[in-house]
Amino acid sequence: MHIDLPELIKSIGYFGIWAIIFAESGLLIGFFLPGDSLLFTAGFLASQGYLNIGLLIVGSFVCAVAGDNVGYATGARFGRRLFSKEDSWLFHKKHIVKTEKFYQKYGKKTIVLARFLPIVRTFAPIVAGIGRMHYRTFMTYNLIGGLIWTVGVTSLGYFLGQVIPDVDKYLLPIIVVIIVISIVPSIVHLIQENRSQD
Repeated sequence: MHIDLPELIKSIGYFGIWAIIFAESGLLIGFFLPGDSLLFTAGFLASQGYLNIGLLIVGSFVCAVAGDNVGYATGARFGRRLFSKEDSWLFHKKHIVKTEKFYQKYGKKTIVLARFLPIVRTFAPIVAGIGRMHYRTFMTYNLIGGLIWTVGVTSLGYFLGQVIPDVDKYLLPIIVVIIVISIVPSIVHLIQENRSQD
């Protein structure tokens, strides 16, 4: 199914964008949402005058940080009950287990690195809550990661929209490249994980 991301963003506006960022950052239902490509495309549309870049970035940053806080609170409150939950079309224990392994490998940096990894992005704050990561430490990395992700990806879309003539002709290939780049680390991690199990 093809989604026309620019048209979707135009129709949902700021609050729709911010709601998606919030959901993907900390709600279990948000792991399949298009965070990277959404921010990039919104930044591009801002360069074309459809959105205000300052308002877009500030709102996205606030919602990304708030979403992670909800994820952290979910993990801290419900903890290990999430691991005993039966798999369904929406919830899979493997996502939390995979994120926990990633956490063990990269430690506190996971909160920052996870911003750029689909699925891990959603589950990292939940695992931080389950592991009772000190809240001040979590919040520090949450702010850093949220800032780098929202400002970086959105500004990239805005910048390219301003410097490349008729960039809208290349928007779909650029979005595809962003999606591929965002999932490559997860694929590499899976390959390394499978090799270590052999």
